[in-house]
Amino acid sequence: MSALLATATAAKSGSTVTANVNGVITVVQVARDLTVASGDVLVVQRIGRLWFALGRGFTAAPAAPENDSPPDPKPVVTTGSLVISPVETRSYRPTWGWRTDNDDVYQGEYGSNGNHTGAVFYGTKPRSLDGATVVQATVKVKRISAGTYAAQSTTMRLMTQAAKPSGAPTLGSSTSGPSLAVGASTTFAIPNSWAQAMVDGTAGGLAFFDSDGSPYVRFAGRGTWSPAFTLTISWQRG
Repeated sequence: MSALLATATAAKSGSTVTANVNGVITVVQVARDLTVASGDVLVVQRIGRLWFALGRGFTAAPAAPENDSPPDPKPVVTTGSLVISPVETRSYRPTWGWRTDNDDVYQGEYGSNGNHTGAVFYGTKPRSLDGATVVQATVKVKRISAGTYAAQSTTMRLMTQAAKPSGAPTLGSSTSGPSLAVGASTTFAIPNSWAQAMVDGTAGGLAFFDSDGSPYVRFAGRGTWSPAFTLTISWQRG
């Protein structure tokens, strides 16, 4: 049988050494005057049932690679979008409580009838994305007749409650809301962090409130316009 190259898997012990011969860990007989270290390339030959190391190849054992383990697999990233209709839209005034004549979303005060907090509640559906990361979030908004016809600036708030409380809603962060003329509608981007808070369960909805009661603006609620305040959350996992 022709001589082969094998790689020692350990140092010589007594008269033998273990070596990788053609992918098989094999006990190889070693001449008494031949020193073998782990990693040495050996010239081996089979005689009868035994393998014998005839010598060492190269000047030294090849250096082991720093990391011969396969790289970690790339994480699988999944993406999607979730469309969420509000469970309720409503407006609150401190003296009068929650309006029952309609479910539109008001900001501001008309005359001396109380400063509105318009509220949009999303219930528990955002929690179905628990563990996902929000990459974009938008709501559909339409302004209907009330106040000045021209576009008016609004103040949007993050709201704690996911369902209507008996009293005033709890408001958090604020940002500039949609500015629309009467009759106009738009798809408005809300902060990703706000939608993430709804997914994580630390917030439950959106609100409109300006402490000085102006401007007076009325957005369509679910009873007036079916797409009102539909929330679309784009998300990813992984």
